[in-house]
Amino acid sequence: MELPKNQGATATATATASGIESDLIRRRRGSNGFQQANAINGADVNTTDDVCGSGAGFETMNEPTKSVGESNPREEEDRNDAVANGDESKTTEATTAYKFSYRASAPAHRRIRESPLSSDAIFRQSHAGLFNLCVVVLIAVNSRLIIENLMKYGLLIRAGFWFSSKSLRDWPLLMCCLILQLLPLTAFLVEKMAQKRRLTERVVVILHITITTVAILYPVLVILKCDSAFLSGVILMLVACIVWMKLVSYAHTNHDMRVLAKSMDKVETSDADYSYDVSFKSLAYFMVAPTLCYQLSYPRTPCIRKGWVARQFIKLVIFTGLMGFIIEQYINPIVQNSQHPLKGNLLYAIERVLKLSVPNLYVWLCMFYCIFHLWLNILAELLCFGDREFYKDWWNAKTIDEYWRMWNMPVHKWMVRHIYFPCLRNGIPKAIALLIAFLVSAVFHELCIAVPCRLFKFWAFIGIMFQVPLVILTNFLQNQFQSSMVGNMMFWCFFCILGQPMCVLLYYHDVMNRKGSAR
Repeated sequence: MELPKNQGATATATATASGIESDLIRRRRGSNGFQQANAINGADVNTTDDVCGSGAGFETMNEPTKSVGESNPREEEDRNDAVANGDESKTTEATTAYKFSYRASAPAHRRIRESPLSSDAIFRQSHAGLFNLCVVVLIAVNSRLIIENLMKYGLLIRAGFWFSSKSLRDWPLLMCCLILQLLPLTAFLVEKMAQKRRLTERVVVILHITITTVAILYPVLVILKCDSAFLSGVILMLVACIVWMKLVSYAHTNHDMRVLAKSMDKVETSDADYSYDVSFKSLAYFMVAPTLCYQLSYPRTPCIRKGWVARQFIKLVIFTGLMGFIIEQYINPIVQNSQHPLKGNLLYAIERVLKLSVPNLYVWLCMFYCIFHLWLNILAELLCFGDREFYKDWWNAKTIDEYWRMWNMPVHKWMVRHIYFPCLRNGIPKAIALLIAFLVSAVFHELCIAVPCRLFKFWAFIGIMFQVPLVILTNFLQNQFQSSMVGNMMFWCFFCILGQPMCVLLYYHDVMNRKGSAR
């Protein structure tokens, strides 16, 4: 006897439900009434190793390919498609299975899992949401500070911010900056005469020492003699230090090429001629290139991207203006309303340093972005200079040593090439060679700050030399706590939160005291 179509579907559904329910009861019924849920198909059973060690008595529950307590996502997708197409007869069996899904007796815990913020799983999680939260909080906090500052002080940008009233007195500094460009020509003439063997090696060394000494002393004397603006003096001292380092590299590299040419000369006679290239074109390119290490040729790019240069220049103008706004609107009021950090109340000094640390950090980051990313890349693009690794990811440095090796690559390469390894080749221990490198850096930091301030208190010198014990300390902590960011936190704390604001306050009050005593 043949059943009607609707009765046949009902019977099929009833039989299916009865079969599923019987199978479910049969699977869960054991000696104690229930047993662990297993896979329907024995071939799909996955065994897992004991994660707690052999004999620990823990094992993960087998995940069924298709258990009664779960639904297959692909079947659910097919069911939705079938319902959308109006073919409900294909989904009758799957719909009936829902009646037995997520029952009270179905297991809710099937394997061992860690909490997302536990020590074993925290580094395997994505923290993009927390990063977005930090950005939102940072914007909110700084917006409040901006509104509070404007309500308290008003707009402090002066009309003569970009063009100081002392700009006419800075003409001697500009002339000094132009005269410095004649020193590379003098160094080239010395090398040309040395190539033609018209000067002895001793005379060549003495002449180069004289030229490099003039490159430093002449700007120092001009700045101390002229009553110029602080910013103009800093720029001139930076230019003088760059010229000095380039001249040292030029002289040292040519000396090394002469030594190599002599060692490779196989002619036995003492008056044998040796040749190496002394090109004024190479020197001229080197003096304007974004590098401090001289070589005969550099990797070059094929063309200049004019649109890219225009975009970077716009960014340079914007971030330079942002630096000026932060200095005028935030840093100046803080330092003017502060006391000398070594002479006043200790708690008040700590409060001023911490309050100054945030805008000072913003200015320092903007300065880094403007100089090492924007300006050096613009210069490299205009000169088709190929090697543009002007910095590395110094913000991830775990030690102070790593930071100094990554944040300023042109200076680091110059130090390694012309200070550190020459010391090692002359038998100086590594620790002493490192100390000499920091000593040279400390001297030039002091010159770039103390000379424009016309005040020699050696705060910058002490700050740089204080990096040596910090290098030892952070290296020790990194060895004690492997894969830890303790050193990175110490770098941010000592270098940016405490060190730089303290130096700003010290120099500001010493300069103010000097001006007050001069009156």
